[in-house]
Amino acid sequence: MPTSNVASPNVSFHHLNLGTLSKSIAISGLVLFVFYTVWSNHVNGYVFLDKEPTPEFLPWPLTSPPYRVSSKFTNLRVYPKLVSPPQVRMFRAILDMYRQGDQANKGLRWFMVCDDDTLVFVDNLVEVLNKFDHTKYHYIGGNSECVKSNADFSFDMAFGGAGYALSWPLVEALSSKLEGCIERYPHLFVSDHMVQSCLADLGVAVAHQKGIHQIDLHGDISGFLSTHPQAPLVTLHHFDTIDPIFPSMDRPEAIQHLMKAAEVDESRLAQQTICYHRESNWSVSVSWGYSAYIYENIIPRSTLIKPLETFQPWIINTSYPAFMFNTRRPNDDACESPHVFFFQSFDEDWKKNNASAVVVGDQQVVTTYTRKWPANLRPCELAGNHSASLVDEIRVVSRMRARKMAGVMECCDVDHKIGTSSVGVTIRSCLKDEVIA
Repeated sequence: MPTSNVASPNVSFHHLNLGTLSKSIAISGLVLFVFYTVWSNHVNGYVFLDKEPTPEFLPWPLTSPPYRVSSKFTNLRVYPKLVSPPQVRMFRAILDMYRQGDQANKGLRWFMVCDDDTLVFVDNLVEVLNKFDHTKYHYIGGNSECVKSNADFSFDMAFGGAGYALSWPLVEALSSKLEGCIERYPHLFVSDHMVQSCLADLGVAVAHQKGIHQIDLHGDISGFLSTHPQAPLVTLHHFDTIDPIFPSMDRPEAIQHLMKAAEVDESRLAQQTICYHRESNWSVSVSWGYSAYIYENIIPRSTLIKPLETFQPWIINTSYPAFMFNTRRPNDDACESPHVFFFQSFDEDWKKNNASAVVVGDQQVVTTYTRKWPANLRPCELAGNHSASLVDEIRVVSRMRARKMAGVMECCDVDHKIGTSSVGVTIRSCLKDEVIA
């Protein structure tokens, strides 16, 4: 069946079947919290376990998706040759999902597969899926952030931790050919690679999406999240291994805090907007709902869209460049190092209480970002010694719309009185041919 990118109208979360892959011994408080966060959207689907949950997790929480034990496959002729039976179980979850979905809901259009430590932003996922015709073959996902991970498996593969989506007709076709595919690839030891190989044999290539994140990173990923492109944030993986994404919070608290912003405007979440305060020679970068940076120098957008390398690669290997994207190395240069602020709160009623509101025509929301630690930076002499050390709060005004249009660039204006502790930023539509530099 040929593929097409003609959008299917009126796709909603009711048309989605979400399958989460887990193991009985992997269930933890964090995993259950991720389940609760994602599945509170009332999507269809199941968590697939290798065996029944341990007694401590029974009765199964009502705030988690219903679980199913993966179907047995030890009777397969190729079973003795399988390099990794647990990964084959995960690969076969597609078949298990198809069987469950076929019985439960004839109106399903999409299947989404992800890991148990993956945060899924369902509204943004639906927006991405709306770009594709669900009646055709589609395989949608993201690759790894690290060159080595992609080189070890395939640059044309959707990583399952990040999550991948399959259209119903493709799952239907694959379900009838899945056992034969396992026969061809018993030597593969990762389920994602099995999926990619089998779909390649069907003539289907992955459609990479920028907002689907494997997060093959270690440590502090704030530099990565603070430069998210103008694309919907769809998934974040590896919450059990990275540092909490907000300082002074544990992982569940950090997830809950991010979701507060997502509840206000998921379509804009984490997307980077850049503008300047010329009087102070400052550059301001806002990752909406996550962080805000002030640089004491005018730095062009072409530089600021490169993530600050606050993180480490999943596996350090000098045979390859570390990352699939360019980065900036953190340093102590006052003209290059940012003052860092993190999302603190939002105020939807700010417009009603502030006569000087500058955004008109739509309801607006104000998000506030606060400094979590002293900058300890000398003023940037090159740019005129306009220190930002006094600033302890950045207030960002944005329009509340039904949805921010995916891929549409936004600009902003900075309002600041030199010597005061607060900075105002107003996000707006860019002017025609506006240069951000």
